[in-house]
Amino acid sequence: MADPKGFLTTDREVARTRPVAERVRDWNEVYVPGSLLPVIGKQAGRCMDCGIPFCHNGCPLGNLIPEWNDYAYRDDWRAASERLHATNNFPEFTGRLCPAPCEAACVLGINQQPVTIKNVEVTIVDKAWAAGDVTPQPPERLSGKTVAVIGSGPAGLAAAQQLTRAGHTVAVYERADRIGGLLRYGIPEFKMEKRHINRRIEQMRAEGTKFRTEVEIGRDIDAAKLRKRYDAVVIAAGATTSRDLPVPGRDLKGIHFAMEYLPMANKVQEGDLTVAPITAEGKHVVVIGGGDTGADCVGTAHRQGAASVTQLEIMPRPGEERNANQPWPTFPMLYKVTSAHEEGGERIYSVSTTHFEGDEDGNVQWLHLIEVEFTGGKLVQKPGTERRIPAQLVTLAMGFTGTDVKNGLVEQFGLELDARGNIARDADYATNVPGVFVAGDAGRGQSLIVWAIAEGRSAARGVDRYLTGTSTLPAPVRPTDRALTV
Repeated sequence: MADPKGFLTTDREVARTRPVAERVRDWNEVYVPGSLLPVIGKQAGRCMDCGIPFCHNGCPLGNLIPEWNDYAYRDDWRAASERLHATNNFPEFTGRLCPAPCEAACVLGINQQPVTIKNVEVTIVDKAWAAGDVTPQPPERLSGKTVAVIGSGPAGLAAAQQLTRAGHTVAVYERADRIGGLLRYGIPEFKMEKRHINRRIEQMRAEGTKFRTEVEIGRDIDAAKLRKRYDAVVIAAGATTSRDLPVPGRDLKGIHFAMEYLPMANKVQEGDLTVAPITAEGKHVVVIGGGDTGADCVGTAHRQGAASVTQLEIMPRPGEERNANQPWPTFPMLYKVTSAHEEGGERIYSVSTTHFEGDEDGNVQWLHLIEVEFTGGKLVQKPGTERRIPAQLVTLAMGFTGTDVKNGLVEQFGLELDARGNIARDADYATNVPGVFVAGDAGRGQSLIVWAIAEGRSAARGVDRYLTGTSTLPAPVRPTDRALTV
């Protein structure tokens, strides 16, 4: 146990963010560099080393949280990094992007503020990189087997790294011009600077993983050729079909999916574009969707100089305390103020868009909405509450409905889909097609980054067993049937 009295004597303290007026003028990460180091040891000392650490259950990766908390408290950062990487290939990603269900499950959180697990995690891995403790781990021998991984998001990268380290020759195919999937083009720079992805890619290259960008399986290479070329295939293409809003005026100019809007801002930061083709500069912006992707649109609009930013959510505003139907250690739906929300804008809850109104040139100018409420278990509109708000740029951030089937990948492989439109798979992440596996959002549906990495690791074990008859890769840290449910 780190500090036997730490949870009694030390209050929770989280990473400090840079002043709003400063950070909205750049695209750097919002946190004050190095602000965690003076306090993180004491924060790790708040961990009680519970007899039954529910944080393990809260984390899909099964991170060994009490162990690396103890090492961090004792300033043994190399050991902390080793235990952190034992279950998580990319803790610098999760430590910045995950909503931390582990903290919601922290036993201390029953009657106090939980341990700052996420801040401890990112500090450990950042110190490991700075100290040179994160090094390539190439396999001792090659198996002679080849694997293609389709998609380079967190699931695809995790599967590729595990399979490469098991001795297989792995090639990752990505249809975009850079590796990273939504990590690269869906996550704004101010949430995670892309240098973190770049150095992991270099580590993986040094281990032997090959990367093929601007190649779309199903269009540039058909499934039959890919299956003939490789002994196994892992589909980690994500759930990239955005949920649309079929209301009058949807075809007006200036209404875009979030995944049309956000990548353009990231391409400017990559140096590919001077100005984003879709920009919020000087415009009244409305973001439809109250989740993390919506918050990313809000923060991006602030940095582009929007005249105003309004975020709409059809559900009621969550409470600031757990509801009775979301008891500890479940992940509660709470009112959350992200760094983007700290920067300004308005959030409106319990409203639904009825239609859009444009000008004579076909550009969106107004969004008409109406208040809604739950009545008899159904969401119904409240008569007499209609109004309109200015909207010159609208981003749809309402989630995703399943994997992209338009490019021919699903049809060419002959894959079966489940009732939710995801690629069906068994307990070993194998599809109905021999040698073809699926991991991450493509099989699970839209979910968290920790689930993507966990599924990538588990699918890699299934592939390894398929290729060799056994597997030396770590077993899934959670029961398989639970790993296949949301």
